[in-house]
Amino acid sequence: MISLGINQFSDPYYQGFAAQISFYFLLSIVPTLIVLSQLLGIMDISLAFLTEWIDLYVSPSMSSTLKPLLNYKPAVSSNIIMIVMAIWAASKAQFSLMRIANYTYTEGRTTGDFLRERIRAVKSMAIILFTIAFVIIISVHGKTIIELIFGQLFEGSLLDILWTGLRWPVTATMYFLMVSYIYYILPFEKLEYRELLPGSLFASIGMLAVTILYSAYTGFVVNYDILYGSLSSVVALMMWFYFISWVLCLGILFNKVWKDTKG
Repeated sequence: MISLGINQFSDPYYQGFAAQISFYFLLSIVPTLIVLSQLLGIMDISLAFLTEWIDLYVSPSMSSTLKPLLNYKPAVSSNIIMIVMAIWAASKAQFSLMRIANYTYTEGRTTGDFLRERIRAVKSMAIILFTIAFVIIISVHGKTIIELIFGQLFEGSLLDILWTGLRWPVTATMYFLMVSYIYYILPFEKLEYRELLPGSLFASIGMLAVTILYSAYTGFVVNYDILYGSLSSVVALMMWFYFISWVLCLGILFNKVWKDTKG
């Protein structure tokens, strides 16, 4: 697998692709937050709870860029046109990831029908947004929803204990299924779902590991302020997206060499 991976990775097409995806990730932040604020506004959930998560897991230089983007107030009245345009804008990162997946799985073909692929990228982005919104709603209101269904029998019962213990494993499972579904729906050269599981597991764990390690790196090792000044927070955010993009690309490559090694 290592030999096949090195041979595949030596293709010049892969060089610079992570930078392209990270650029579109940066551009998709605001459209993604707009759509999330609309979806979560239906359940009267604010995006402000993300501030606490950012304080815990993101370095100060990166959090100074992320926090101002969370000032959107959820609106119950949804603007359908704005949501569609936001999803279209946010799906450009998915489209770039689709091109690298097509190139990897088809031995050099990058695209099929442009319009069909753009629609598939929008569909993938919409599923990501609804998955994120669902996980947030379950995390915030999950206990309340179960109490409405089971009434007073829930409080202090075995179900209450199970919910407390299984809430985060369920969230992690949803996160893994979201990554695997992205890998499944994006390329026009379809692989069987079980063939995508190794790369999906690699990418899921890899993105979490990159986030933790890079947060520690920017917090204790490197100081972007010395070199980039007022742009340091943007540089830190772009580098984070860059490493995550590489993990997603390597997950696709992992699926390819896993299948070829078995063959």
